[in-house]
Amino acid sequence: MITFRNLALRRGEHLLLSGIDLSLHAGCRVGVIGRNGCGKTSLFAAIQGELEADQGDIDLSGRIRIASVAQETPSLPDPAIDFVISGDTEVWAAICAESAAMAAEDYEAVAKAHQRLEEVHGYDAAARAGRLLHGLGFPASTHLKPVAEFSGGWRVRLNVARALMTPSDLLLLDEPTNHLDLDAVLWLEQWLLKYPGTLLMISHDREFLDGVSTHTLHLHEQRAKLYTGDYTAFERQRAEHLRLQKKKKKKEQAE
Repeated sequence: MITFRNLALRRGEHLLLSGIDLSLHAGCRVGVIGRNGCGKTSLFAAIQGELEADQGDIDLSGRIRIASVAQETPSLPDPAIDFVISGDTEVWAAICAESAAMAAEDYEAVAKAHQRLEEVHGYDAAARAGRLLHGLGFPASTHLKPVAEFSGGWRVRLNVARALMTPSDLLLLDEPTNHLDLDAVLWLEQWLLKYPGTLLMISHDREFLDGVSTHTLHLHEQRAKLYTGDYTAFERQRAEHLRLQKKKKKKEQAE
């Protein structure tokens, strides 16, 4: 689904990644790990077309839909549940079209809007958004609260909910468990295990990665290596790889 061909990325003069050649298959759940500043967030930006590759390319098979968590949330007067629903742009457009048609008393347009809402599964959008908000720890009494009245940490949760509401084939999550309590983290794990698309997630939460990942992408010293398995499996495989490297080096020095 995603193929990196001789990919190199820079931020200014700083070379982050070089010579990346690997493929990620549809449906895998990949934990992206590495030290701060190694290029994890830049890799996400390149996948979304927000950062141009210094060399090589990224091939996204077909016309895939990408969802990601916004880094900031504007101080909007919109109710929280509307903000989340608007993550599904087709549903939100149909809802807005219905409202405008009703206000104009244009009943032909109202009928068309109703048909469109049926086509895009818009009639259960509020219920779906409500379940996302509930899972991420929002009491029902806050679902109509304006976005602007939430604190920074709760706005991050709103952004996560909005990303999960967005129909996608590829979901990019950058530190999704930040600002989540344990109940919300456990709920998110279960939601992601049922997600039918391809998932890439940057996280320092080892337990979360162990609960969700099928593969681990390790960024280190400008290179990237894909391991099969969760974070614990990655640690075991990497330790064995380093042990064999050390053994080989000792043997070469002895000859």
